[in-house]
Amino acid sequence: TMVPLPRLTTVGGVPLSKLMDDETSEAIVQRTRKGGGEIVKLLGTSAWYAPGAAAAQMAEAILTDRKLTVPVSIRLDGQYGLSDVYLGLPVVLGKDGIEKVIELDLTDDELALLNQSANSVKSVMKVLDDMNLF
Repeated sequence: TMVPLPRLTTVGGVPLSKLMDDETSEAIVQRTRKGGGEIVKLLGTSAWYAPGAAAAQMAEAILTDRKLTVPVSIRLDGQYGLSDVYLGLPVVLGKDGIEKVIELDLTDDELALLNQSANSVKSVMKVLDDMNLF
């Protein structure tokens, strides 16, 4: 359900579109979507270092009031017209935890992909709710 946004991606401040053609960019998007599976296949286990390092970085940002911008899974409350679903969005972390949710200016197509992702998450959560796991 990942929604990569090559249009908004930069490398060292340079827009991705200036560094590669659309075909190459799309190939990277597809590989990114499958990256978790590749890691599991190569390691024979799930990723553990990156999530741990990210959690440590987030904790440090909160403890030091660093105002770090990072993607975090949050419960949406009206962002992008969505509510009661958890999605990864960019936020600013500081001493008060999530201090700001950054809403990007999405195109209609990107917003449709985000809605599709939200619906996918909601359907999985419904299955889990029906199984009384939580």
